[in-house]
Amino acid sequence: MSVMLGAFMAVLDIQITNSSLKDIQGALSATLEEGSWISTSYLVAEIIMIPLTAWLVQLLSARRLAVWVSCGFLIASMLCSMAWSLNSMIVFRALQGFTGGALIPLAFTMTLIKLPTHHRAKGMALFAMTATFAPSIGPTLGGWLTENYGWEYIFYINIPPGLLMIAGLLYGLEKKASHWELLKSTDYLGIATLAVGLGCLQVFLEEGHREDWLESHLIVGLGSVALISLLTFVIVQLSKPEPLINLRILGERNFGLSSISSVGMGVGLYGSIYLLPLYLAQIQGYNSQQIGEVIMWMGIPQLFLIPLVPQLMKIMPPKLLCAAGFGLFGFASFASGVLNLDFSGPQFNHVQLLRALGQPMIMVTISLIATVYIQPKDAGSASSLFNILRNLGGAIGIALLSTLLDARTKVYFDYLREAIVPSNPQVAERMALYTDKLGNETAALGKLSEIAHQQATIMAYNDAFHFVGIALAISMIAVLLTKALPQGVKPGAAH
Repeated sequence: MSVMLGAFMAVLDIQITNSSLKDIQGALSATLEEGSWISTSYLVAEIIMIPLTAWLVQLLSARRLAVWVSCGFLIASMLCSMAWSLNSMIVFRALQGFTGGALIPLAFTMTLIKLPTHHRAKGMALFAMTATFAPSIGPTLGGWLTENYGWEYIFYINIPPGLLMIAGLLYGLEKKASHWELLKSTDYLGIATLAVGLGCLQVFLEEGHREDWLESHLIVGLGSVALISLLTFVIVQLSKPEPLINLRILGERNFGLSSISSVGMGVGLYGSIYLLPLYLAQIQGYNSQQIGEVIMWMGIPQLFLIPLVPQLMKIMPPKLLCAAGFGLFGFASFASGVLNLDFSGPQFNHVQLLRALGQPMIMVTISLIATVYIQPKDAGSASSLFNILRNLGGAIGIALLSTLLDARTKVYFDYLREAIVPSNPQVAERMALYTDKLGNETAALGKLSEIAHQQATIMAYNDAFHFVGIALAISMIAVLLTKALPQGVKPGAAH
């Protein structure tokens, strides 16, 4: 329960600042572009730490590592609330992401190696709550705290559960000796290439759109370094008998296909949470609290649905349950792709409920399907790879979606502009109406251009939601291609 609480807090803090970025930027005198690093620094540090966790558990012991990073996470949270400049906030957020990054795979690994087989499905249900409920509720909680108390409270809120978590870890995890002798045989080249590769890749994906991708020397350089570093890492790992991360488990059918689905899940989960607030703010003029109230319809129902999934697994094969979850989530994304000016918060409620129903069905089952044939010695590698791929799926999805929105808006605006000609009787009628209302023809033309741009943007959002739906459909197909659980093995009895 304590490591699950830690994972929940770590994932929550990815999204909790999103609703409050404007307030934080204002307090720190940062521009919109500079403020993006408040989120990017956390994500970069987190994705570097995730794959190092299995090695650090062997070196320090699970108890020592969990307590150390939990203390570090609380200290970093306090420092974030006291940040006096943008640079200090970026450093403290990176520290928060680095320490929090270890808590996510720790929760996954503890479920695999600590829980009895008959409780494994319940453990995965709790892990699902950290993976899907936390990002869904993050913007809601962040917006509410910022509106009512101030942005500092999005960091203060970590303190009470953090202290409870540390107490639980000290009580629940057994003391084990550290193994400092492992430092002599550590794969330092693997650690360096992985850290540099993932860090550069994350910045490349997060900042690429803002810097116009290949038009920026910085982005081209980061992409090149990431490619070379990660290729080197793969070669080094495959050539070692005792690798830092056992990449060969990707060749195991269930784990490999489930990893593809995990990337799609990242695109769906983080892509939806990226698109929906952006649309509501840009097109419907919602503030952070109103956006939070819409997103809440995806978050709150999961609290009640997640505990039911292990029971459903007793009457329905996990593979089919997972595919049904992807189907519901994908259908919700396609249903979001019919936007118009009248489609706002209330119209999203039924779509959000479909997402809330689908996500737990995926997250509880996908972990079990992925790990059912994995040996206990590979639990750390499985945890690292699975969580990295989900996070990278989210980063890749957001990068593609932001680029898609810009590109398709321009295409649709050009298409609409071609139809706005004086010879068109509808255009002439609308121009006369706006000229009468606004007083002159120039203002009327500006108003017409504004409406055309708004409609082009709405159509681009429709394309973006369809893209998310396609990614989830591919994930559903990948899950259906996995092998069933071994004969005689009950759901949740994976290694």
